[in-house]
Amino acid sequence: MREPVDARRQRILAAVQERGTARVRDLAAELQVSGVTIRRDIEELTREGKLRRGHGVVRSTLPAQELPEGGGGDGATVAVVVPERHSYLYEALHGARAVFDTAGMRVALHIAPPGPGTERPQVERALADGASGVLLAPRWRSSDVEQADYDWLATLEVPTALMERRPLKGSALHALDSVCSDHWFGAHLAVEHLVRLGHRRLVFATRDDSPTARTVHAALSEIADAHPLVEDWAWTLSSSRGGMDRGPGDVTDLASTLRKVGATAAVLHSDVDALMLVQRLAEDGVRVPEDFSVVAYDDVVAGLGSPPLTAVSPPKGEVGRVAAQLLLRRVDGSDRGGAHSVQRIELLPTLTVRGSTHPAP
Repeated sequence: MREPVDARRQRILAAVQERGTARVRDLAAELQVSGVTIRRDIEELTREGKLRRGHGVVRSTLPAQELPEGGGGDGATVAVVVPERHSYLYEALHGARAVFDTAGMRVALHIAPPGPGTERPQVERALADGASGVLLAPRWRSSDVEQADYDWLATLEVPTALMERRPLKGSALHALDSVCSDHWFGAHLAVEHLVRLGHRRLVFATRDDSPTARTVHAALSEIADAHPLVEDWAWTLSSSRGGMDRGPGDVTDLASTLRKVGATAAVLHSDVDALMLVQRLAEDGVRVPEDFSVVAYDDVVAGLGSPPLTAVSPPKGEVGRVAAQLLLRRVDGSDRGGAHSVQRIELLPTLTVRGSTHPAP
């Protein structure tokens, strides 16, 4: 989901205000936008009198104590903890940062390495450094690892919110602000799209190394079981990285699963695994989409494939923005006296149709 222009320009103002002077190319890299976009934004902000341009740099015209509209963070720091090498959650992180930057709050990013329980030391370090709140997306490779984290997370004495994580009902973390994509609805979009194209035999291949992966698996299974037009379906693990105790040989049966079911289409989580399936099918002389249709789940790099992949697109940036807003209202004091109820928010994914799906042969 593309970041709104106003939000991006507020981030530019916050970044320049913090430093006094900033290089244009550094701002483009930091905000992950093109040089054309950043120059257009700077030109408009200069025209409004909020920035002053120099040769390759921009300067703030605001007094040192003044923050962009919506500020008031008093320089407080919010810790954001996400897993290592997780591009999906990094997009949510950028959405969250836009909110915190606009509010004048500093973001301290902590990367949790692979392995169970690695988020806890990062959170403890952040609190020792004086963080006023924690925005968290634990890896939680298994339900046992997830539940093992509940007790210590429930004892944190600063406001905490979860991104793309939904604690078990009735657990110690049930009453914790959280924002998730509605992955059941995303699975529904994928299956309905293929069924409308005439596909009746499907294969689902998902990872199982996160709550998102397990939710997508469960949703696809439930929907296919109940769908009157799905004649047969099967599930297999999409990647050997989907479980710490599996080896590469555990996922080599994907092609045989497709043949066994007589499948004409597949839904794969995640994008990279979907792209690799298309490559393997091409090596076997199977054309995508003429002979076989593929839907990816995540839409981080699906559009870069050949052909570009049809994909379910969870609202990654919006998840981060909403989670940051929930946390901010508690950190900045607007929730004194518990005026705000705890919120467990679900945002709907969308389906982006590209070149990897076609009517059933």
